[in-house]
Amino acid sequence: MFVDIANIHIKAGDGGNGKVSFHREKYVAAGRPDGGDGGHGGSVILRVSDHMTTLLDFRYKRKYAAQAGVNGLGRKMAGKRGENLIIEVPRGTVVRDAATNQIIVDMSTGDDFILAKGGRGGWGNAHYATATRQVPRFAKAGLKGQERDVILELK
Repeated sequence: MFVDIANIHIKAGDGGNGKVSFHREKYVAAGRPDGGDGGHGGSVILRVSDHMTTLLDFRYKRKYAAQAGVNGLGRKMAGKRGENLIIEVPRGTVVRDAATNQIIVDMSTGDDFILAKGGRGGWGNAHYATATRQVPRFAKAGLKGQERDVILELK
């Protein structure tokens, strides 16, 4: 079966949250803040494949999501980045936004294209320690990844 148009939903990974943590050790009465940063979310990347000739694969799987970033840990340990999701499309695929029907990219060349960018990871409480505020009890949350509906169409 030959399929030349497909509607899919794309979601990039969310960023991980920062951690609120304090250094704890024997004989240390008041430890410094040591919360780690959250990891960045994975992006959704389109790549041209010369081995594909139809959009049949996108007829059965319509939702694609990249990995989210891991939350930060104590001892200033940053969370792991989310893996990027690489979607292979046939050469000559035109990607349109489903809401506005505008062309986002023409995948005729062999270049990769970032369709949805992953969210940034949040900062841990170690970033907010200053001389006047030595015990910050808050951290920054990670940002959401981009999300969109797109239409894939073969020329």
